[in-house]
Amino acid sequence: MGLNLSDTLVIGVTATALFDLSEADAVFRKKYKEDKDTAISEYRQFMLTREDQDLQDGTGMPLIKALLQLNKYKKNTDKNLLIEVVVMSRNSPETGIQVFNNIRSKKLGITRHAFTGGESVTDYLEAFDVDLFLTTDIKDAQRVRDSNTCAVALVKEPPTDIEKIPEGQVRIAFDGDAVIFDESSEIVFKAKGIEEFYKNEDSKQNEPMIEGPYASLLRKLARLQDRLPFSVEYSPVRIAIVTARNAPAEMRVIKTLRAWGVYVDEIFFLGGLDKSKILRAFKAHIFFDDQDTQLDETSHYIPSGKVPYTSDSVLNSKTKISKNIVFKQTT
Repeated sequence: MGLNLSDTLVIGVTATALFDLSEADAVFRKKYKEDKDTAISEYRQFMLTREDQDLQDGTGMPLIKALLQLNKYKKNTDKNLLIEVVVMSRNSPETGIQVFNNIRSKKLGITRHAFTGGESVTDYLEAFDVDLFLTTDIKDAQRVRDSNTCAVALVKEPPTDIEKIPEGQVRIAFDGDAVIFDESSEIVFKAKGIEEFYKNEDSKQNEPMIEGPYASLLRKLARLQDRLPFSVEYSPVRIAIVTARNAPAEMRVIKTLRAWGVYVDEIFFLGGLDKSKILRAFKAHIFFDDQDTQLDETSHYIPSGKVPYTSDSVLNSKTKISKNIVFKQTT
């Protein structure tokens, strides 16, 4: 019988999201375009000659470091760690030695890996009980989103002007609609405009929203807070929702979280203000949003990840959304 990780937060992170491997990736892509037959052998040689070199941090590193530090709070009576991290890569074990060496040199408490020698790593997410998958591969991100295996984010480039984050804390920020909550309200806004959106949300403020792609992750974070030896108000895990919503669309958010039994430390209803300023003040280890227009700005200062829509979502369509669109009902 395997380990029961139902109470453990498991993060799957690709090597390219944990470390900056952009140089190696560029070499492979260039060689692959020139000569597919020799691309792999030349890439292998490139990696072998650099396996003892240090790597710069990738976008996911601040979050991973902060989460792993929480394992010091594990109770002696607990069988499992609070946090598990699985590094996943299409590299072969041999060409991944540089990654293994850097994990050791940085003293990261990571013991699980999946190096697949060119095969997609997404096939192994369920086997590793992954709750959140961070990747730089757009196709893999879409595949995971469509399968609803776990929460997934396509990480942006590492920040160029990252904020200093308080020691001993984990700070995670989420957008609301199409991330924590489902996309129904976002579609109302896109189809019918802001006034109808306000009217819809205010009239349904006592009707909890449907869970979105990150709802299960939010619940897992709430469980993590429960396992820590702190009251939730003083927990080192701080969660924020940063949303473009504002009154009168705010009450439905608060009441939905209450109905779910989830504690969120901070909520910001911005009404169209710049999210990046709030996130810099909050000093998030990572921010998850569904819109590039927001992420292109926040990613300069805060590690940021895009939450894809499902392939069949109307929000993916470049055509105008019908005003007569019908939504699924809350169950």
